[in-house]
Amino acid sequence: MTLLPRTGFLSNASASLTDMLRALAREKRLAKGEVLFEQGDPGDSLFAVVEGALEVSVLSEDGRKLALDMLTAGALFGEIALFDPGARTATVTALRPTTVLGIRNRDVVAAFRTHPDLAADLMQLAGQRMRWMDTQISEQAFLPLPIRLARKVLHLLGPAATDLPMSQANLADFLGVTREAVSKTLADWKREGLVELGRGSIRITDRDALQELAQNDTF
Repeated sequence: MTLLPRTGFLSNASASLTDMLRALAREKRLAKGEVLFEQGDPGDSLFAVVEGALEVSVLSEDGRKLALDMLTAGALFGEIALFDPGARTATVTALRPTTVLGIRNRDVVAAFRTHPDLAADLMQLAGQRMRWMDTQISEQAFLPLPIRLARKVLHLLGPAATDLPMSQANLADFLGVTREAVSKTLADWKREGLVELGRGSIRITDRDALQELAQNDTF
């Protein structure tokens, strides 16, 4: 059986809740370029990435696609659908062949009728997720761009990778800033020996220094 990741939303889940959700999970395979769901689609499922990579994007008011995030193995998303099924707020597309696990709201609700004690566990996780989202909003509003960019790059890379195949324009979209601002910061990092810049890619050459920068939470 494919294991459900103990990361993100489920990183602090009890063993009993994790076991219940794992039993409810259903595997789905996506080809490169296949859309898992589109912005505005009805949403009723939490998803976990088993392998591959997904792009999260939205359409701006003028019809432009804005990339918000890239999800790789271990990532969890769509958890709000476990509490309140509704329209999806973004489009999720496979960047390469990808496998996900899906857990439907109605299956979780049915399972809680048998195990009502686990509902409290899930509500606690929801509260933790809301606090995390508040932190993200505060970072967006107050943290300097170099810190936000360092955190985003490390998040997208994961724990072991050093090469990020992403353009500076996409990184700017992720952070909600101009490409010029991202380019200036990356150029500074290059001079300091933190990164090497390629065409549409970034290579981390001093991960320790980048992590030190990312851990700076001075507002």
